[in-house]
Amino acid sequence: MHCLKVIRNFSLWSSVPLGSLDPMSGIVAQFNADNCPQKVNLGVNTYRDNNGNPVVLESVIKAMQIIREKNLDNEYPPIEGLQSFIDAAIKLGYGDKYYEKNSKNIAGCQVLSGTGAIRLGFELLNKFVPPETKVLVPIPTQTLHPTIAKMAGLQSQEYRYFDPTTRQVDFQGLFQDLYTAPNGSIVLFHACSHNPTGCDLELHQWEQLLDLTKKKDLLPFFDMTYQGFTSGDMDKDAYAIRLFTEAGMPIILGQSFDQNMGLSGQRIGCLSLVCSNEKEREIVNSQLNLIARSLWSCPPVHGARIAETVLNNPKIYQLWLKEVRLMAQRIQNMRYSFTKALKELGSPHDWSYLSKQFGLYSLTGIGQLQINELMEKYHIYLLENGGISIAGLNDNNIKYVAMAFHEVTKNTQI
Repeated sequence: MHCLKVIRNFSLWSSVPLGSLDPMSGIVAQFNADNCPQKVNLGVNTYRDNNGNPVVLESVIKAMQIIREKNLDNEYPPIEGLQSFIDAAIKLGYGDKYYEKNSKNIAGCQVLSGTGAIRLGFELLNKFVPPETKVLVPIPTQTLHPTIAKMAGLQSQEYRYFDPTTRQVDFQGLFQDLYTAPNGSIVLFHACSHNPTGCDLELHQWEQLLDLTKKKDLLPFFDMTYQGFTSGDMDKDAYAIRLFTEAGMPIILGQSFDQNMGLSGQRIGCLSLVCSNEKEREIVNSQLNLIARSLWSCPPVHGARIAETVLNNPKIYQLWLKEVRLMAQRIQNMRYSFTKALKELGSPHDWSYLSKQFGLYSLTGIGQLQINELMEKYHIYLLENGGISIAGLNDNNIKYVAMAFHEVTKNTQI
């Protein structure tokens, strides 16, 4: 018998298109390859201290010391994650009062930070909501949100959020788009420190959205990735969560501790859902575990131990709250200092909107030509939409950055 040798005359991958990664990744690569000593990374996706360095919080160091002294093993945690972390995260998000009354009705699962919370939540929704249900996402939003919705099999639809003229929230447009959206739609809200605009909703606007959500039978999905970075106060930044849950709304909440604990490399987050009763919670938890098992099998345990120690140890928790307030204050001070520096340089533009925004991010409003000049001439790196991370500014570079922004914008409109 003769053996036939089959030769494939084409490559399986020859027609595969190039994948487009998060723009932030490209900025980091360009910055790292730049040898200029004055280079500045305003595309950084994590908090930086006043010397431009990553921060390991004192509260986190103390928590790690406690964990080391326990001499714990590194066995698999349960599929849903470390329960003591899940409980502490839910309590932080929903507040002590609501947690004490309703903890038995809240399903929860440890996830891989904010991105994992969105993915797990969308996968669950895709299994059980009607096929035509839309996920409404703000325009703009974190770049991965529409991608995750698509990957999870959901259809996303944009709603207006940011007014590029005033550089503040376009609440009239936002409200109109949600008002005309199909009843029963899923709405993705940024609870605080909106990424990438830095523009948050005011308290009375959240109250109006609560009423609209009830009338339209919308399902609120809150992304709370930066709790504490708007006001420096955990409770104030969770105002929308508390407002909706106290009103009896069955919300979904995604939390991350990448930023406010400086644990970005640990990928620690929590997804939780408000259910009608304890039995319903058990059913939802079982479905979360089924999906999580197929996505990441079980979550990492070390970062969860750090986070739950910070949240559950009273002394360390108070230290952490203080550190978050200081981080939020530094970010806001940089906003004021940057605005002031541009004004002192004689900029013809009104940059005051920068100091009216909150959190790590801001959309500057500058165009592509100015962005290119900042990168090529001044070695200042930012996103292609003009977005910057305020945490990339510090006392050592803020005058240089302000000078560069002034030079590239003084003869143009923004």
